[in-house]
Amino acid sequence: MGPILLTGGAGYIGSHTGVELLNAGHDIVVFDNFSNSHPEVLDRVEQITGKSVHLVRGDIRHQAELEAAITTYNCQAVIHFACLKAVGESMERPLEYYENNVLGTLQVLQAMRATGVNTLLFSSSATVYGVPQYLPLKETHPLSATNPYARSKLIIEDILRDLHRANPEWRIGILRYFNPVGAHESGLIGEDPLGVPNNLMPFIAQVAVGRRNTLQIWGRDYPTPDGTGIRDYLHVVDLAIGHLRALQHLDTPQCLSLNLGTGTGYSVLEIVHAFEKSSGKTIPYEFAPRRTGDVASCYADPSLALAVLGWKAERTLERMCEDTWRWQHHNIHGYRS
Repeated sequence: MGPILLTGGAGYIGSHTGVELLNAGHDIVVFDNFSNSHPEVLDRVEQITGKSVHLVRGDIRHQAELEAAITTYNCQAVIHFACLKAVGESMERPLEYYENNVLGTLQVLQAMRATGVNTLLFSSSATVYGVPQYLPLKETHPLSATNPYARSKLIIEDILRDLHRANPEWRIGILRYFNPVGAHESGLIGEDPLGVPNNLMPFIAQVAVGRRNTLQIWGRDYPTPDGTGIRDYLHVVDLAIGHLRALQHLDTPQCLSLNLGTGTGYSVLEIVHAFEKSSGKTIPYEFAPRRTGDVASCYADPSLALAVLGWKAERTLERMCEDTWRWQHHNIHGYRS
């Protein structure tokens, strides 16, 4: 396969996937506007892999910029990571989420159609299952959304299914992520959110290195064993390898939806205690009211990904915490260290 365009390829998941693609012999073109990422990450990806990364600074809402990138580098496939991704923020700024995520994805698809590229991997989310009717979540679970972020992902999924129905030649993989955490074992790349982290693990890590005083735990009265929310955390490198396997599988026309998770749920307090053990640091925390749009428990049935792709998450919770700590400890202020 020729070069692969990674929209949002300088972000957390995009950069780790870029490493796995380069190590597997693929060429990558990163298309990013750096609204929630840092150019330094690409230097580090090159350092890890010993391979060069092509960079196009652009915005997915501009079809002409996408077409130029695809044409210039003769890209043969697109992995689409470039979406706004904070549940709480989406409740406050829904129009920005629909504009960037939905309108931006339409521009990606229009650019692909105009340049004759029909292989796409899309970063979807476990939030498209809404409030779980049963656990673990199978791909056949009814789809719904409890917040604008999730709804934007669900709208995009519907668009992709409609596109494939209209033109069955498309090769589309919809990957529903659960909760990616961890960092590359080198400690060179990891999660570096701008502003206050919206996700649990980077918040814990920033408390551990002294950037923040206290962890806020949103909700202590969920119907779970310790009252805190339960999620399926998977190592970002396992997730990245899932993209590599999915891309290899898209050698025939299809539209496939797959869960990428471990199948195990951990509560917020379990994650806090595991991180304390891995880092040797005490994580002070305080409870705050539940966040709107959060569900009590959410974890995957990942058996379809195993059956179809031969993919399974391999890295343990301990490894997730160790790799997060190594990254944060060596990069106290992230890429701005």
